[in-house]
Amino acid sequence: MADNGKLEKMLILAFSDSEKAEGGGILEADETFEALINPESYTLDTKLKFSDSGQGQGTSGQQLKFEYTEPEEITFEFLFDNTGIIDGKPRDSIADDLKHFKEVLTGYKGDAHEPRHFKLVWGENSIFKGRVVEVGITYKLFRPDGTPIRALVKVKFKSSIEEQKRAAKENKSSPDLTHSRKVKAGDTLPLMCYKIYGDPRYYLEVAKKNRLNDFRQLQPGTEIFFPPIAKTVKS
Repeated sequence: MADNGKLEKMLILAFSDSEKAEGGGILEADETFEALINPESYTLDTKLKFSDSGQGQGTSGQQLKFEYTEPEEITFEFLFDNTGIIDGKPRDSIADDLKHFKEVLTGYKGDAHEPRHFKLVWGENSIFKGRVVEVGITYKLFRPDGTPIRALVKVKFKSSIEEQKRAAKENKSSPDLTHSRKVKAGDTLPLMCYKIYGDPRYYLEVAKKNRLNDFRQLQPGTEIFFPPIAKTVKS
């Protein structure tokens, strides 16, 4: 990206649904917010979810078993200042600016009946896509009558990647992914289906996908493909 020397302000683009946020820009956004000054820093958090799998043999502590990676979270601080020092436009109070900002971040849009989806853009770079999960306001400067004229707003966004897609990316046994397994001695197709799909009854469909004439006698070393399968088998 060429540097044209122009100071690009960070933008928050608000969208009514995730599909619009995925490919939309400023023209498609329902609402936009331009930072008064660009943040000095931001925090990106990634958390891993573990569960206790019981005490390991020969150990005195609990073993942690990885379950999944939680959606990423990013935290920004936005300055609101009505003294006029920054933008040359002094105003009596920041109450209206803060009210509008909170409405953009937490208000409902149209028939969705839920807060918006957001895209954080800085120049030509899309930094983050997600939903607002936390807003905190710290008032920093006041007039003699107690009216606030400066505030710092801390906003936390959580990645809005669909839960099923995220789980499918991480879970090696997810039925939403195509898997390849080599047959080991003692393996049966129902057993392998149970390990992949959690249900042995998909073996006929897997046999069909792999064009297996005799799935009862699997040869060790044979590569079997386990495709994504819609779970239609009834109990």
